Amino acid sequence: MSNDAQHLATLQDYYARHRVLPSYAAIGELIGMSSKASVAGLVMRLKGEGYLESAPGQRLKPGARFFERPLAESVPAGLPSPAADTGSNNLTIDEFLVKNPSTTVLVRVRGDSMIDAGIHSDDIVVVEKRQNAKVGELVVAIVDNEFTLKRLAQEKGKYVLKPENKAYPVIRPQGTLEIFGVVVGQFRKYK
Repeated sequence: MSNDAQHLATLQDYYARHRVLPSYAAIGELIGMSSKASVAGLVMRLKGEGYLESAPGQRLKPGARFFERPLAESVPAGLPSPAADTGSNNLTIDEFLVKNPSTTVLVRVRGDSMIDAGIHSDDIVVVEKRQNAKVGELVVAIVDNEFTLKRLAQEKGKYVLKPENKAYPVIRPQGTLEIFGVVVGQFRKYK
């Protein structure tokens, strides 16, 4: 079982490239196992741990834990500190960012009106669709039939949308203001 983590990593890389898991015979070739019994044992152990599941037609599919990634304790963003092997837990990004899959959408950000909130153009925000929000929350709103991402605020008892960039004005809706959803997370891919 000492090599199972390495074999799982090989299967994860294969899945990332091909979006399908290999057959039992191809797993043997991929990880260098010539014995069918050894491959079956590996698959059985990975199924037992929740990394793999059976799919129709004697195929394999990713299990609930297949997409877990190691989560280190923390990394200081201030002054450097001595490195320590603090161990790690595992985290599935979807489970971390998506509380309600049926009401969650991913939205690509365009523009720089939220840059002071750390939201850049081409970032992806995770939005939980709901029609109500609290003052101070980041929301995707529909204002006068147009979508926008801003911070919900109140002025003189009326809701307004505040950008997080001084170059942009506060949006004071002339017509309707409808909350599409609340931002619950974000991510970006560095090039």
